[in-house]
Amino acid sequence: MAGIDLDLTTRKQRDELVRLVGEAQTVVGFTGAGISTESGIPDFRSPGGLWTKNQPIPFDEFLSSASARREAWRRKFEMDPVIAKAQPGRGHMAMSRLVAAGKMPGVITQNIDNLHQLSGVPAERVVELHGNGTYAHCLDCGVRHELADIKVKFESTGEAPMCAECGGVVKSATISFGQAMPELAMQRARDLSLNCDLFLTVGSSLVVQPAAWFPVVAKDAGARLVIVNREATPLDSIADLVINADIGSVLSPLAPLM
Repeated sequence: MAGIDLDLTTRKQRDELVRLVGEAQTVVGFTGAGISTESGIPDFRSPGGLWTKNQPIPFDEFLSSASARREAWRRKFEMDPVIAKAQPGRGHMAMSRLVAAGKMPGVITQNIDNLHQLSGVPAERVVELHGNGTYAHCLDCGVRHELADIKVKFESTGEAPMCAECGGVVKSATISFGQAMPELAMQRARDLSLNCDLFLTVGSSLVVQPAAWFPVVAKDAGARLVIVNREATPLDSIADLVINADIGSVLSPLAPLM
């Protein structure tokens, strides 16, 4: 993908980022929707983003309302072709190479698009705070359901899927508003945050809690904090370096650190 020309100030900031990553023993990546916009996946909050078109369906409404479940699945299958054709961007590839080099033990992500795994990061190194949108599971028995099978039935009946094993509600394996955060992922993210000397936040607005708490955890534990994002975030004031620029262009020089 072609890079965007960076001004002199941003090029100096990028050079500082490369220096900080080179000096660090352990870098933890933390990513939000902004890292995937280069891959063609629209973000949520910016003008034209997904939430300007459809407000999210709360978890309790999904559980209690058959019509809400139908609408959730309609939206899911409307959006899936965009995600299915997406390929990892330069930001994903830079982080993948840092993982491969042994510099980055894990990537904490708010994203559900599976692009870190597609970039080559082993699945066990990706901590998905908000789940994964490439499959579904039963909320009662936990059995996995494949989206292709659900789509065939949904398009033929118009009804939201129920689990063939136990009759429970089937939902995309993502975390909805009002749904409990995954305990294991939260603990893994906390452990990574406490045991790094550089916390690299990329493409996150840092307003969604409790996920936005992890950069603070890392900073309080003594790590340097770098924020790379198009727009300002609420945590810019505590960061050691803030770069507001094109993410792919900023991160792509990290690859030679292998």
